[in-house]
Amino acid sequence: MSTEASHARLSIGRIFGIDLRVDWSWIFIFILLTWNLATVFSRWHRDWSAVGALAVAAATTVAFFGCVLLHELAHSVVAMRFGMRVRSITLFLFGGVSDIEKEPPSAKAEFLMAIGGPITSIALGLVFVAFTAAMAPTSVSDIEGAMGAFARLGPVTTLVAWLGPINILIGLFNLIPGFPLDGGRVLRSILWSVTGNLRTSTIWATMTGQAIGWLFIGCGIALTFGARLPFVGTGVVSGLWLAFIGWFLRGAAQRANTRLALDDVLAGMTVDQLMKMDGPVATPALSIGSLVHEHLIPGEDRALPVVQGGTLVGLVSVSDVRNVPPDRWSTTSVASVMQGVASLTVTNPTQSLSSAFEQLAKRNIDQLPVVADGKLVGMLRRRDVSRWLELAWKPTDLAMNRPPKPAERSARPQREGFPPGDQLHRSV
Repeated sequence: MSTEASHARLSIGRIFGIDLRVDWSWIFIFILLTWNLATVFSRWHRDWSAVGALAVAAATTVAFFGCVLLHELAHSVVAMRFGMRVRSITLFLFGGVSDIEKEPPSAKAEFLMAIGGPITSIALGLVFVAFTAAMAPTSVSDIEGAMGAFARLGPVTTLVAWLGPINILIGLFNLIPGFPLDGGRVLRSILWSVTGNLRTSTIWATMTGQAIGWLFIGCGIALTFGARLPFVGTGVVSGLWLAFIGWFLRGAAQRANTRLALDDVLAGMTVDQLMKMDGPVATPALSIGSLVHEHLIPGEDRALPVVQGGTLVGLVSVSDVRNVPPDRWSTTSVASVMQGVASLTVTNPTQSLSSAFEQLAKRNIDQLPVVADGKLVGMLRRRDVSRWLELAWKPTDLAMNRPPKPAERSARPQREGFPPGDQLHRSV
């Protein structure tokens, strides 16, 4: 699967310049899958101890997510070959997700990038199945014979025997033609090649994705009432899980459709058109007391850029102030609590507004300092972009497959930058 995620994550390393991360939800699925596999392996190997079965189950779960990581790396390597930057790969509740900077440059790139993941999973599955067959060549013709063959497998072969079919199933599942699954992206690439229009192709692919999501939800509900599906079975647990997957797919497809609409509304716009100029700033020497009483209480901003001689040196926010007891506000300077410029995400006046707004949303922050030649020239606030979307977004444009006209560039005069901070405030 190749979509985007924005939850709390733990970094576990880098490969090919790509950050590898684990989402908090992965811990839940790791525990659930390990527990389930321990139960399965205990049935296969009645002579194994509970601890032994649990250890092999945990190793199998780790190996499984290693396969998921290879699936996502296949997407990422192809993406990089076509000049797309891959920021990170995150393991989460439903597997993995690649955070790719932009849309593919062509239908061919989209197709190859999307198909690479499922092919990798299916190939891994076939290799594991072949290995299992070589290590346990016993021919079986009934259920009892199959269980006997499983019982004779060692720990490593047991691990591989489970990974084979599951990787094949993952590859086939991801080929379901519902965006944002890989199959949905394959569908979009084919439609893109036929129509020559990425926007139209995305609309059709996301609509298909939402329809498949609703189908999964309906089938899940049916399973809870006794219906039976091949490879899924029946029962409340299977039904709820299938409905949950359908809910996730429907929501992801809907978000992709919304993202398309946002890109349309913000098309052609740059940061300088909506950034706030001449706003309040703080200096490193300003006291927390002055910051609170002169700006945070009477003003509407929850964070202020920290400027020295016109150069951005950091950002101080309400959360930074909370770390200081009120009785120390008058003797504590902004410099001692602010976030340094090296840790900040910044933008520039000519960056596309769409990509800047994506940064705001992905990092869940309220503002981006706008910097040109090292000087602070403005602040792009999330609420200003949201207000523009509220005013300019016409849902009928998307429904009628008609991209809105780009906004006219603001005629307001541009300034070289904010006044130097040391001319605005003094510490007390």
